[in-house]
Amino acid sequence: METQPRRRSIRMLRQIFFGVAVSGCNIAIHALVMLVVISVARIAGETTAPRQSLRLVAVMIATVLVLMIAHFAEVFVWSLSYATVGAAPKGADLIYFAFVNYTTLGYGDVTPVERWRLLGPMTAMNGVLMFGWSTAVIFEVLQKVLMESSREEKN
Repeated sequence: METQPRRRSIRMLRQIFFGVAVSGCNIAIHALVMLVVISVARIAGETTAPRQSLRLVAVMIATVLVLMIAHFAEVFVWSLSYATVGAAPKGADLIYFAFVNYTTLGYGDVTPVERWRLLGPMTAMNGVLMFGWSTAVIFEVLQKVLMESSREEKN
């Protein structure tokens, strides 16, 4: 006969493995989007503009829009994963629920079902990491464009 602590441990491991798998999918999405961001930033950076500030604005808008699309896709992956395992109560808006977790906004009106309650914090951890990664990329793109602009001004 299986003991209660053993069942809890198995349930926790199942949640962790599932959350790691979904996080891995999101990391892959983010990595692929980074390739797009780099390409978009290069194209926008090579565009001639009457003023360097306009080019900088174009590059930053393109970069941030592409990153936002990535975050929306990642939230959608989490919502699909919640639907797959039934992590939210019946009738809950799964995309809203995923956004609340991913952005670390926190629970207000929707809470996970007991057997999948670790997915919320894992989603939040994934979201924090992806937002941090995006922030680093935005800063790097900004730095590269500013360096390129200063090189052009010197020539």
